[in-house]
Amino acid sequence: MTPRRPAPIALAPVTATPAEFTGEIMTELRSQGFAILRHAVPPEILAHVDAELNDHFARTPFGQGDFYGRSTKRFGRLLVRSPASRLLAGHPAITAIAREILAPLCDTIQLNVAQGIEVHPGEIAQVPHRDEDMWHGPKGQFEYLVNVMWPLTPFTRENGATRLWPGSHGGQGADAPTDDPGQAATCEPGDAIVFLGSTLHGAGANRTNLPRRSLVMGYSLGWLKPYENLWLAYPPEIARSFATELRSLVGYRQHRPNLGNVDGLCPSLLLDDRMPEYPAAIDALTPEQEAMVRAHAERERSLEAAREP
Repeated sequence: MTPRRPAPIALAPVTATPAEFTGEIMTELRSQGFAILRHAVPPEILAHVDAELNDHFARTPFGQGDFYGRSTKRFGRLLVRSPASRLLAGHPAITAIAREILAPLCDTIQLNVAQGIEVHPGEIAQVPHRDEDMWHGPKGQFEYLVNVMWPLTPFTRENGATRLWPGSHGGQGADAPTDDPGQAATCEPGDAIVFLGSTLHGAGANRTNLPRRSLVMGYSLGWLKPYENLWLAYPPEIARSFATELRSLVGYRQHRPNLGNVDGLCPSLLLDDRMPEYPAAIDALTPEQEAMVRAHAERERSLEAAREP
């Protein structure tokens, strides 16, 4: 018998303001590389997401390879498979934290990954790793991404709660993994584990007789190639149903200067059928670049005008 998807319900949007969370959380993130937001969303939102994903977890096979886990299930395209998960992806405090961490190096952030994870009994502890290592760039100079784990079931030491190593972030990111067992991020559905891309972490061993479920959502610098191919995961016919902020997070926005454009225009125009067949390309520059280009253009026009007879 095929499991039934839960009927849609009217879930209240997440309305917590960034100021309610970010002060102490930002201090912890910068000092130890991770923090736990307690009661970030009502638990019923996570319960609904969990119900929406039941069938997807049931149908997904175990991974192949010791990194993904041979007794672990993973799948992407989360925002399609669980419409309620969109509330989590656009959480105002979470996205504010990601922007504050990443803003010095980018014009806008993007969703790097949105994935469901189910760790089954008997799974061994995952190798400690840093997610920033997916990009071949300098380490320890800036942050590439901010990750968030949303527990769908309680995270305990026994069932393999994500392990994190305090102080392993930033300039320590190039150090070899330690023999220290790390700190288990024990928490409940409704809490959110936030950690930097340079923070050493890994799933723990599940020594219980029940699976442990969670979501991982990551936010990266907007000019990076993301872990998940967003435009294939959420093509225009899917993304046009998203809220404006979520459209931007999944790639339907230019990153100045002019990155990710379609015929010289912002790809968001594709979602509302506003893209002309033969558009005129429009500059999308940073304020500093606009000033430099404007000064150059004015000087060139003056020189050309002086040459006219």
